[in-house]
Amino acid sequence: MITLRRSDDRGHTKLSWLDSYHSFSFGDYHDRRYMGFRDLRVINEDTVSPGKGFGAHSHGDMEIITYILDGAVEHKDSVGNETVIVPAEVQRMSAGTGISHSEYNHSKTEPVHFLQIWILPQQQNLTPSYEQRSFEIDKNRGRWILVAARDGRDGAVKVHQDIDLSVAILLPGQQVTYRLRPDRHAWLQAARGGVTLNGAVLNAGDGAAVSEEEILEIRALEPAEILLFDLA
Repeated sequence: MITLRRSDDRGHTKLSWLDSYHSFSFGDYHDRRYMGFRDLRVINEDTVSPGKGFGAHSHGDMEIITYILDGAVEHKDSVGNETVIVPAEVQRMSAGTGISHSEYNHSKTEPVHFLQIWILPQQQNLTPSYEQRSFEIDKNRGRWILVAARDGRDGAVKVHQDIDLSVAILLPGQQVTYRLRPDRHAWLQAARGGVTLNGAVLNAGDGAAVSEEEILEIRALEPAEILLFDLA
């Protein structure tokens, strides 16, 4: 079963410095039908104006992944990390017992476009931690790259939940296949471009909840960038 979540139906927050679309309920946007999917709680697609961003704010008991599409995010947190995140890098922050951080557009001239992803952890009150890694995603067009996993295998960042996050960049006509194990679920997010998922068309910003499917066949209709969450 594949259930589509269209880009235009997402929640939307528009401020002078922020343009944000919410696949699931977030902040002032609340829809009981879209409170998350399995342990996936938030997918926000954010565009932040040059030099602007989110001032210091706190989180607890959440796995937070930042995935950059264009530009760079400047990150600072209460456990001493000061980094810049760019495309092909993935940041994971485990909020655990509590962490505060800020996120700003690193550029003074160009906007930054990124996805912020929240995942419910398997265990509460973890010690806050941080991880950031780069991946050769663009050099491996047409294949899945594992970027986050509970066991941190194959160089993926470690998340404290039974979830695999894989990404792929596809050229027009390229196809990737993904096999779901029994009793597993998936969420596919089209970050850029258009694809088909088992024949269903997804355009940029669209998502799809997948259950009771074994084989996922994704084909690019145009240059595309996709994220696939394999969930318990």
